[in-house]
Amino acid sequence: MPYATPGSDVISIIDAPPAPLASLAPGGRFLALVHYETHPPVALLARPYLALAGMRIDPELRGQRRLRRMTGLSVLRVADGTTRALALPDGAQVGRPAWAPDGRRFAFTVDEPGGIGVWVADADAGTAAPVPGLRVSDVLGGDPAPEGGTVRWARDGRTLLALAVPPQPAPVPAAPVEPQTDETAGKRSQMATFQDLLRTAADEDAFEAIATTIPLRVDPVTGASSGLGPPGLYDSVHESPDGQHLLIHRVHRPFSFRVPWWLFARTAEVRTAAGEPERVVASLGVSDEVPRQGVPTGPRQVAWLETAPATLIWTEALDGGDPVAPAGHRDRIRRLAAPFGDEPATVLDVRQRCLGWYDLATPGQLLLVEHDRDRRWLTTTLCDLASPDRAQVVFDLSADDAYADPGAPLMTVHPDGRRTVLQHEQAIYLRGEGATPDGDRPFLDRMDLATLAKTRLYTSPADRLDYVIGLAPASQEPSGSGDGPPDAAGGPPEAGGGPPDPPREVLIWHESPADPPNLGLLTLADRSARLLTDWPNPHPQLTGLTKRLLRYQREDGLQLSGMLHLPPGYDPARDGRLPLVVWAYPLDYGGADTAGQVRGSSQAFTRLSALDPAFFLLRGYAVLADATMPVIGDPETMNDTYVEQITAAAQAHIRALAELGIADPDRVAVGGHSYGGFMTANLLAHTGLFAAGIARSGAYNRTLTPFGFQTERRSFWEAPAAYDRMSPFRHADKIATPLLLIHGAADNNSGTFPIQSQRLFEAIRGNGGTARLVVLPFESHGYLARESVLHVLAEQFDWLARHLDHSREPNARKAVSAAMTSPTPAPT
Repeated sequence: MPYATPGSDVISIIDAPPAPLASLAPGGRFLALVHYETHPPVALLARPYLALAGMRIDPELRGQRRLRRMTGLSVLRVADGTTRALALPDGAQVGRPAWAPDGRRFAFTVDEPGGIGVWVADADAGTAAPVPGLRVSDVLGGDPAPEGGTVRWARDGRTLLALAVPPQPAPVPAAPVEPQTDETAGKRSQMATFQDLLRTAADEDAFEAIATTIPLRVDPVTGASSGLGPPGLYDSVHESPDGQHLLIHRVHRPFSFRVPWWLFARTAEVRTAAGEPERVVASLGVSDEVPRQGVPTGPRQVAWLETAPATLIWTEALDGGDPVAPAGHRDRIRRLAAPFGDEPATVLDVRQRCLGWYDLATPGQLLLVEHDRDRRWLTTTLCDLASPDRAQVVFDLSADDAYADPGAPLMTVHPDGRRTVLQHEQAIYLRGEGATPDGDRPFLDRMDLATLAKTRLYTSPADRLDYVIGLAPASQEPSGSGDGPPDAAGGPPEAGGGPPDPPREVLIWHESPADPPNLGLLTLADRSARLLTDWPNPHPQLTGLTKRLLRYQREDGLQLSGMLHLPPGYDPARDGRLPLVVWAYPLDYGGADTAGQVRGSSQAFTRLSALDPAFFLLRGYAVLADATMPVIGDPETMNDTYVEQITAAAQAHIRALAELGIADPDRVAVGGHSYGGFMTANLLAHTGLFAAGIARSGAYNRTLTPFGFQTERRSFWEAPAAYDRMSPFRHADKIATPLLLIHGAADNNSGTFPIQSQRLFEAIRGNGGTARLVVLPFESHGYLARESVLHVLAEQFDWLARHLDHSREPNARKAVSAAMTSPTPAPT
């Protein structure tokens, strides 16, 4: 059948342009805005690609497969809010910006007929030009820095470090017709069910040919370049803080048919600034026997210490990488300073698993984060590498505790290119979501590391959401030079025109139920704000919708919550009960105290995205979105009661909405995506609570994910009863409720093979049940193409119209229909 469409009211919303992505320049004087197309045509997804080593590669680009169209870039000047679009070739597909240390220039990629080019923009002048002759490959490097390593600025901002396509790249060999073979003997490879892996020797050759690059140092104006090593499979090139050395991560043969490329044999090595070898720091084999929920052995997270001229720091497992092995300390922190001839020094042993660290501005000091798997606990320690025995615990809390989450530190890049936590003497700044029992209240704190005392600088008001994205500089006067290089977390630099202490202004994302997201500048003293952008409401016809955060209890007393959306104009006293859609994604927690916490906010602007259940409002349904389905208990065994716990939660959600007089308990549908789809099928297999279900991109036969799934720690052979009980496929003969199954034909998410939906559909059909299967061409785990998302919405609307009869509540139907078609004033 051809693609279906759901109606002009929905099409206009799908086609409405989204707010652009924003990248704050170092120094805070500019924002680069990346404009994109939310839903490209399916023809973009239909472009040929190679599935190799856990990736999908566009052979014509010699780059990663493009799933979205980044259509342009513009520059916003914070001082006056003026925006200027960059002149780019017609139809250009751009990449994300990588800011230079001057806070004025940024590099970005542009897809061109001959491959991937690199351009450099001047934010002050509002101009951009290509780097002559440079063609790069992002197969392994990913986006430009700070997100990836394909293109990044040198510390001094004078040159670019790029992973370039060789002048005469090896042709990608055609895949021969040959048997696929594999063999094992004695390995205990209990890895996740990765997809798009190498399968044959020809695949290995093709991967090596298309992923090979040459690391270059490039003049951004002239394009003059010098090589930094021979061709190879480079992941990233990082310059030392003093600019005299390079840390290079690369992979090499042997490859593997069992794991993706980042777990192939790999090295971390130091070279001179000119690319001459100095020392191999880590040489690791294929990591295909990593213990479940464990880490590879050997050095990992190898990086430069940002406050030393040229010192490497990394962590190594002391427990074989096995989280269940007895160990007094699980990880060790080591370091090695230039000239790299000595043996690495042990800095300290970490009791739990080291997740990483933040470099503080004070030389040799880190905020070290470790995770206790057994307790589900996070501990952040202030550690001085010169005296690690005096480490001080800064944060210590359950990983599930949203209310106690202290937030993350704002980062900065210094004028010399060092990236550290934004710090004024002993003060740092923390921003967080601010979860509370009444919903999120984003915040900004100032914390004194000497006393650990915190001062709340800003809390978002109760009637809107203001997310701090960075501190504004001391002066907003335009100038010809910037203040320091970029920062992934959006923080500005601490010197050369950086923010004062305490800060006077902050840059925010502002939104409210009536106001779509826009960028603004907020004064902390009087809380006054002025918007820097004026992006319109993409769907003004929904301005009058009602959104409420509801809280109630499961039968056992566990707190539950959900975000109730009601159509504009609906009055339960006048219009009666509505059919209800419950949309959820189960999460597990260590205890009831954290499982019952509220996450999310009724004050967020409702921006309908293609997979958003709030679209059902347009057809007269009440929608309970983000309905909590917590599963609590011992992390080793909590899934033994998974079915009982999600059933109890579903009963409580329906009961609460029925008691409010809003929902008809006989006309309730349940839906979810991925693990939410898995939940949906389980609820239909084990309960009679629902009149219809929608399960998208789920995994329904857990024997196909035998070495764990989500946070399940046991294998199928260790807990066959739990796997059996939780597999809807096993209970398909009991699924009597009509179920709509939707899946992407090219789903490459671990575990959610398309066959999962296909086999469940066949099982339901074979047992006389009612189901419909929709397989979307070229789509992966989430659905992106315009044709696909319109078809999904049409299918969902039709399914519920067929199985949730509206005729019993004509007054509600009329009121909702009238509200949807009558003119709605624009929000003020």
